[in-house]
Amino acid sequence: MKNQLKMSFDSLSENVGIARITAAAFSSQVDFTLSDIEEIKVAISEAVSNAVIHGYAETKGTIEMIMTLCDNYIEYVVSDQGAGIADVNLARQPAYSSMPERMGLGFVFMESFMDELEVKSTVGSGTMVRMIKKFDAKPVH
Repeated sequence: MKNQLKMSFDSLSENVGIARITAAAFSSQVDFTLSDIEEIKVAISEAVSNAVIHGYAETKGTIEMIMTLCDNYIEYVVSDQGAGIADVNLARQPAYSSMPERMGLGFVFMESFMDELEVKSTVGSGTMVRMIKKFDAKPVH
């Protein structure tokens, strides 16, 4: 581990943008392209939005985000103690949503834009989304 940032914030939609910007700033320690940074921001937005919308729905809770810079990847972990997901495999299917008015593409974006995606969830206890974005380790000039 070369660097780590931990933050927790209320499950408010206003905090999605703060999480996005923080992830982009943390990720800028690496020689990612602007496209990579945009993809990271989208993946973080989806993970945090899922926690706000599905994890806590009409209630208020806390979301934790931990970003860890390692030798050749950054790990992003977004977790909540909300409602949880009854069937993670089903939830990861394109166009599936427990809310019919939603597009159901959050996990699709996360999986497309990150190199690894792990989702652990327990109904009534919350969800943890772990994403990895790899990079080529280059020597410091």
